[in-house]
Amino acid sequence: MALVNPDQIDISTNKNVVTLTEAGANAVRSLLEKRNLTPDEYALRVFIQGGGCSGFQYGMALEGQPRDTDFSFEYHGVRILVDEVSMDYLRGAVVDYVEDIMGSGFKIENPNAVAACGCGSSFRTKDSGPAPAEGGCH
Repeated sequence: MALVNPDQIDISTNKNVVTLTEAGANAVRSLLEKRNLTPDEYALRVFIQGGGCSGFQYGMALEGQPRDTDFSFEYHGVRILVDEVSMDYLRGAVVDYVEDIMGSGFKIENPNAVAACGCGSSFRTKDSGPAPAEGGCH
């Protein structure tokens, strides 16, 4: 696992990390508790994959076996795992959990996204080219 060297992290701007808010960490802990799992055994994997109406979409999963090449961050007692490819698109991102009148769920604020779908789960970066022609949230 590629542990991030604290000397390489710019804490003031969070450019080299993926951050988990306290609300996000509480939501992950709640999910783990519902499945009788612990933060010591499992982490939140955050990744990107092709697809969605803007070109890429976010994914999250609870994972017990980190890969040797993963970046690993810990916030509020919860670990986040990010694979090497996803890290290129997620540097500086903040994973939060929001509850509002429209519902609740995880939300990713990604400084690398130049366009996003209205549903909030799909995005495009400046290097990823034009949006797919299909359109529409899925």
